[in-house]
Amino acid sequence: MDARRESEPAPVKNVTTAERKSDRELVVTRTVNAPARLVFEALTKAELFQQWWVPKSLGIVLLSCETDVRVGGRYKLVFGPASSPTEFFGRYLEVTPHSRLSWTNEEGGEDGAVTTVNFEEKGGKTLLVLTERYPSKAALDEAIASGSTSGDMSETFDQLEALLTLRG
Repeated sequence: MDARRESEPAPVKNVTTAERKSDRELVVTRTVNAPARLVFEALTKAELFQQWWVPKSLGIVLLSCETDVRVGGRYKLVFGPASSPTEFFGRYLEVTPHSRLSWTNEEGGEDGAVTTVNFEEKGGKTLLVLTERYPSKAALDEAIASGSTSGDMSETFDQLEALLTLRG
């Protein structure tokens, strides 16, 4: 083993936080050890997104991922197992490269959330602030109860960091 590597400190694991900010809003934050350009690409390029979005511990896979990342463009994610797939879909509301991305979550019908991700780069790291805004308190309460919010994205963001480290 390389003696220099043994003496280097282990990288500090970044913490993911989730906080209900209001009756209708959930905010998830995480600092990612990569520039905003790479983090933005990992969220907008289907071939990258498929590699990190689904927590491995769930035992399901992202069977397909279609994205047309432009204002008004659509996306569709199909999660497996293949025997009983689940679809998530919507459209992009805002696409500002490397700084902001916003989309609808239409699988919930009128109770679907709007997700907005802000990317703030400082010193080669990116602060991600993911906000889910629901049409009502009841819709957010239901999403939290069903586990369908982005409230526990620690593993997902760990996988994002692992992917970006490999691309680094």
